[in-house]
Amino acid sequence: MTTTREKDVVALLIDQHNQIKAMFTQLETATGDHRRELFEDLVRLLAVHETAEEEIVHPVARKKIQGGDAIIDARLREEDEEKRLLSELYDLGPDNPGFGAKFRQLKEAVLEHAGREEREEFSTLRTAVDPEQLRKMGNAVMMAEKTAPTRPHPGAPESAIGNLLAGPPLAVFDRIRDAMRDATKSKK
Repeated sequence: MTTTREKDVVALLIDQHNQIKAMFTQLETATGDHRRELFEDLVRLLAVHETAEEEIVHPVARKKIQGGDAIIDARLREEDEEKRLLSELYDLGPDNPGFGAKFRQLKEAVLEHAGREEREEFSTLRTAVDPEQLRKMGNAVMMAEKTAPTRPHPGAPESAIGNLLAGPPLAVFDRIRDAMRDATKSKK
């Protein structure tokens, strides 16, 4: 059986897309503390997932797939819009009466984006990049996620270099906030 560490980057990211889809579905019916926790988990997963894609996957796709620049530029525009929506939702909070409509807008945008990535980028990467490099990229994505910001930062650059420069300070700040939130929860 293949472990997560052995998965190639395409399998890893598709698994994350499926996890994100499941979280959206769960959030639609969740309430109270469970809803807040699910939303925090979704925010974190989306933030680290997109950062890792921007740092590891998109640069390779630009070089290796036909029409890579146009495809990646379109995905980056979508990711920027998703970060803006996610940031607005985060500021609103899941208990706000306006959360539902904006949440549905985010869900639609994220699911359409994931579908385009899988069709236009991931499937082509599978044929354009050798399996060993795809496995190495999977490991690199997992490492990048460990140091990525855990919240959306719409003003942050949408590129590998931008993420490498802005990401670590933002990640430290986010992870301190996460630790403070978790400590507050454990005292309740």
